[in-house]
Amino acid sequence: MKKKFRICMWLIMAAIPVQQLLAQGSGKRPPNFIIILADDLGYGDLGCYGHPTIQTPALDQMAREGSRFTQFYVAANVCSPSRGALLTGRLPVRLGITGSMAVFFPHSTSGLPEGETTIAAALRTKGYRTGIVGKWHLGHLPAYLPTNRGFDEYFGIPYSNDMVPDNKAGIPYPPLPLFRNTTVIEENPDQTQLTKRYTEESIAFIKRNKDKPFFLYYPNNAPHVPLYASSGFSGKSTRGSYGDVVTELDWSVGRILQTLKETGLDRNTFVIFLSDNGPWLTQHEAGGTAGLLAEGKGSTYEGGMRVPAITWWPGVIPANTVNPAIVTSMDLFPTLIHWAGLQPESKLPLDGFDQGEVFAGKRKAVRDIVYYYDNDRLYAIRKGPWKAHFTTHPGYAPQAPQPHDPPQLFNLEEDPGEQYNQASAHAALIDEFRSLYQLQFELVKPAPSELNKVSAGPIDDAFKKLIKQRTAQ
Repeated sequence: MKKKFRICMWLIMAAIPVQQLLAQGSGKRPPNFIIILADDLGYGDLGCYGHPTIQTPALDQMAREGSRFTQFYVAANVCSPSRGALLTGRLPVRLGITGSMAVFFPHSTSGLPEGETTIAAALRTKGYRTGIVGKWHLGHLPAYLPTNRGFDEYFGIPYSNDMVPDNKAGIPYPPLPLFRNTTVIEENPDQTQLTKRYTEESIAFIKRNKDKPFFLYYPNNAPHVPLYASSGFSGKSTRGSYGDVVTELDWSVGRILQTLKETGLDRNTFVIFLSDNGPWLTQHEAGGTAGLLAEGKGSTYEGGMRVPAITWWPGVIPANTVNPAIVTSMDLFPTLIHWAGLQPESKLPLDGFDQGEVFAGKRKAVRDIVYYYDNDRLYAIRKGPWKAHFTTHPGYAPQAPQPHDPPQLFNLEEDPGEQYNQASAHAALIDEFRSLYQLQFELVKPAPSELNKVSAGPIDDAFKKLIKQRTAQ
């Protein structure tokens, strides 16, 4: 009789919609959300993703207590467009975060357009306290800072940590600013201390807001070059400086999860850890690895846009699971908005899908198509296990893009390294991908470039000279 009762209860629980489970398991108030974003971390750079020497005990434990994704994608292969897409649920080509500059720089005069709605702005309408700690990279002028894009609080740097006066390219950048809200509180901060300071700021934000719903966006600038680790981690990893930085980032994640447990917020907080794009391979030992995947940052091969991603929410996300569902960073916007009890109010088209039931292990898949853009051009499409490359270009290499007609065709389930082109054996699939390409081309038109809006002067002159030199190579 007891056995029959247990079976009946299991069947009843399995039939309960995930939104109802969230309400029952998370108490009366809406859940908290934390997005932890690494910078240039490769698919193969964590212990739980198979790296043989980088020690990541906290992230490995996060994966054991949560779910590790094997087919999680970002919307762009470099920083600014990837971050804009994550926060808005929209392709960078719709945002105008495309152009000859690739990302925002210290002489950029624009940023994330004012008409876009971020996760933070949407959640704030529900009474959430919203904060960002770390690298913003969506506009550094006052009109584009996070506090004008839905965030109540901001502590961090406005663009990449290599955009400093003493840089390898010889570009005359101004001192790197460290912001608190809209005020520059330091110039050229000690980068060996940034992860520690980010961690302290994140923990303080959590504790200050433990009695109200909150959204914390923590985009650390690690392990983007130049590599800096504090004294407690420097020189400790057998993987060298890159391993030191990743291990310290791992420590930071562990401290945040521990804080959630200590404050009793763990069972009402969704946490996701992911990277903004693939590893910067041309940095050699100062860059990461994509494991078995081809290429890295700046490329539309898998290594450029498939990233490590771990989700964690005790009692909601099934523990110690590996999830093969195809998910993108753009899916976070509609998922978190739905979990918060909101409906997207923006009239702008979303490219993300609500993945709540996939995250909770209640559904196997929501999407089966991924579009791979390089800047404002559609280079590749994935549908199910198949991926068609219409154009290829190795990340950060001085080679011209290579068009393919017919497109190259790879089965990613059998060949994740994209080594064996099967186009000649699948004419019908090629026709299907051509139709998908044409439809996407007609439906999604590039918005005017925000990245091309720059101020004239020494920085722009140095960029033009550098581009001319690289073109001549």
